[in-house]
Amino acid sequence: MQVTWKKVLAAAVIVFFIGYLVSVWWSVEPDPIEQNVYSQQNSQNVVGYATTTSLILTVEALLDKSGGWLSNDVTPPSIFMDNMPAFEFGAIEQARDLALIMRKEFSRSQSQSTADKDLLAAHSKLNIEHTSWLVPSAEGEYRDAVKLLKLYRARMMATENQDAQFYARADNLNEWLKEVQKRLGSMSQRLSASVGQERLNTDLSGDSAARQSTPSYGAQEIKTSWWKIDDVFYETRGATWALLNFMKAIEVDFADVLQKKNAQVSLRQIIRELEETQQPVWSPMILNGSGFGVVANHSLVMANYISRANAAVIDLTNLLTQG
Repeated sequence: MQVTWKKVLAAAVIVFFIGYLVSVWWSVEPDPIEQNVYSQQNSQNVVGYATTTSLILTVEALLDKSGGWLSNDVTPPSIFMDNMPAFEFGAIEQARDLALIMRKEFSRSQSQSTADKDLLAAHSKLNIEHTSWLVPSAEGEYRDAVKLLKLYRARMMATENQDAQFYARADNLNEWLKEVQKRLGSMSQRLSASVGQERLNTDLSGDSAARQSTPSYGAQEIKTSWWKIDDVFYETRGATWALLNFMKAIEVDFADVLQKKNAQVSLRQIIRELEETQQPVWSPMILNGSGFGVVANHSLVMANYISRANAAVIDLTNLLTQG
């Protein structure tokens, strides 16, 4: 009996060790997409190719990375992993935002024009719950969305087909940047809450006649649960990874608009800040030291880059609004 228990224990240790190695391999994050990929493949210099391709490649990278799509896995070891699923969720949220703006703004000439059928279907499929694993599965719907995006791109590049268009205008770009501002602002607040802070209620600031449905406290203590700190960090890391891919594509497709507004440097500053968010994490765990304590606080470091990127986005929005 004693020998049997030793064998069972040894087998359990081996299985655990193998599962740990697999989980480490599956936790390797995909590399950001290089900007020269868009230029090399777009021999016809079609406007909209870079942005559409960046969305396609970003979703494909999430599906084809080591381990595939992990957010909806219900078997070990992925069911015990939370960092990579958080990364995937942050990235797919950015993909959904871009797909929405492509459907509502980039592909439409004016408010009365109809939405592109392929973009409409692709956006719908990207919005499936990222944890759905049965029928339909999240990865199945996302792959269908990629196929639809490729159909839109092919139609857009066909010179004889004028139905599929991509309009690179300052007002269109501003609509997407407004969504980016909201996302970055939310990320910065959630990251900063890792150490806990008292926040004043500024919901109705700037309008003396403003009202809200139910009353709220004038100040509130906000602090992220210790169990959720790493999830928030990696969700932000995934979101900024996808956003970095999209910003590089925007620089290509909206080059003329940016040059006219003298806003190329502002966009490059955003890209530079987002690149800093993708630096390797050398610590085996996300540390949560106090603001000026002995131990580092990775969330606050990330929040710093996010805040600076958001400030640059606001500057870019103001430049595009000006005549």
